[in-house]
Amino acid sequence: MITHSPAETRALGATLARQLLPGDVLVLEGDLGAGKSELTRGIARGLGISGPVASPSFTILNVYDEGRIPLYHFDWYRLSGVDELYDMGLDEYLGGDGIAVVEWPSRCPEAIPDNHLLVTIIPIDETTREILWTPRGAFRKIEEGIL
Repeated sequence: MITHSPAETRALGATLARQLLPGDVLVLEGDLGAGKSELTRGIARGLGISGPVASPSFTILNVYDEGRIPLYHFDWYRLSGVDELYDMGLDEYLGGDGIAVVEWPSRCPEAIPDNHLLVTIIPIDETTREILWTPRGAFRKIEEGIL
């Protein structure tokens, strides 16, 4: 998929949210400023979350539970190690009752479940993004025509 603005990236996220189920884990890969948080804002809107959705850069996890399914938004950029994730109850969030979105998964790849949707965001220019999604493990296929 190609988006041409942050608004289009958010719209794509909202559309993707319609196919997400409790327990789904999305792993977002992309450079700083690629649009990972914009896509997550769209997912939040698609789940019915109406409040602000901030990047959890300094808190590691933001929880949004007012939508049809809870959203657990992780940013692992500043993690000191996988133990920090398990100390905060990672098991309750990944594969639990909500949708988990993980930014910067390369910081703790051993914590990523086998079954997840890998979403790669590639900047083409200042506002244009190519967004690829690849089901990993037993994660179901996401219908491209719906997106």
